[in-house]
Amino acid sequence: MINYIKESYNELRNHVTWTTWSEAQRLTVIVAVFSVILALVVFGVDTVFSKAIGQYFQWIKS
Repeated sequence: MINYIKESYNELRNHVTWTTWSEAQRLTVIVAVFSVILALVVFGVDTVFSKAIGQYFQWIKS
């Protein structure tokens, strides 16, 4: 188990290519923007379906 941890640490330290700090920041902003856009789309679809179902039940009651 100790050997596995040492080898894993060595692999991460010496053989993994990490992105630059500026690229990581840029990608984080892109993910945040798309997350907000997706949340707004889901909110919009939910609102439309909620109103449509409300109208449908209103029509059934009449």
